[in-house]
Amino acid sequence: MRNFGRVAVLLGGRSGEREVSLNSGNAVLAALLRSGVDAHAFDTAARPLAELVAFDRVFIALHGRYGEDGTIQGALELMGVPYTGSGVMASSVGMDKWRTKLLWRSAGIATPEFTLVNESSDFAAIEQQLGLPLFVKPANEGSSIGISKVKKAGDLKAAYELAAKSDPLVIAEQFVGGGEYTVGILGDKALPIIRIVPANEFYDYEAKYLRDDTQYLCPCGLSAEKEAQIQAEALQAFKVIGGRGWGRVDFLMDEAGQHYFLEVNTSPGMTDHSLVPMAAKASGLSFYELVLNILELARVG
Repeated sequence: MRNFGRVAVLLGGRSGEREVSLNSGNAVLAALLRSGVDAHAFDTAARPLAELVAFDRVFIALHGRYGEDGTIQGALELMGVPYTGSGVMASSVGMDKWRTKLLWRSAGIATPEFTLVNESSDFAAIEQQLGLPLFVKPANEGSSIGISKVKKAGDLKAAYELAAKSDPLVIAEQFVGGGEYTVGILGDKALPIIRIVPANEFYDYEAKYLRDDTQYLCPCGLSAEKEAQIQAEALQAFKVIGGRGWGRVDFLMDEAGQHYFLEVNTSPGMTDHSLVPMAAKASGLSFYELVLNILELARVG
C-alpha cells in the first residue's frame, strides 16, 4: 500500500449536515486506520484550519456549506495541501443547484424544468407553469434540508418560506415521477446505477438517514444499454461542472423512460446508508478499498 503520510479526515463542520458529516468522517477514519494509514480526525468547527499544514493530505468528509462549497478547498489550495474530491470551482458550482442546472442546460444535458422563486413571485403562475405536484428546494443545501413537495394549489408560498430559511436562493422544480436513481463516480469511471425506492413520499432526510425501509436496488432494473448510456452522460454532466476525483450524480426517470439529471454531490455521504459505498460494493470494491482509492486521487490545483 502507498504511504500517504499523515492524513487529516475533515468531519463535522458548521453546516446543517454536521451530524451526517460526523458519521461519514468517523467511518472513513476507521477504514483508514484499519488499513494502516496514519489518519487523524479534524473537526473544522473546533480547530484552526492553519493546523492542516502539518498534514500530508486531507480526506474531505464534510457535507454542505463550508465543506462542500469550495471554501475549504480554497483554503487547502492556498496551503498547498492535497485534498480529495473536486476543486474550488466545481465544488462551488455543484453546491449551487441553480447554477448547475444553468450549466447543464447550456451543454444540452436534460434537467427538469425549473424557475427561481422569491418573496415577490407570482406563486399561482409558477404552479401553473410547472404543474402540480412540484418540488421546492434551497439552491445551496444538501441532504434534502428545506425541501418540500407541493401537491395543492396555493401551497407554493409556504414551501418557499420554508426553503428560504435555509438559503435565500430557492428553486421550484417540475415533478418527474418515474423513479429516483443515482450514479456514483470514482476517478474517470461511473459506478453501477442504484435505484432509490423510498417508503415515504420522496427521498427526504428521514428516508436518507433515519429509516430502514428505504429500498436501494442494484442492479437498478434498467437495461444494460440504457445503464451504459446514462453512466456515460453522468460522467459528462460531472465534467461539465469541472468535477474530479469522486462524486455522485442524481437523476430522475419519467414514465416514458426519459431521464433528467437532477444535481451533483461533490462530497457524498460515507455512512452505512450512503450510496457511493453501495455502488462501489456492487462493482467489487470494499469500503476500505473505496476510501483508499479516493485518498489516492487527492491533489492540489
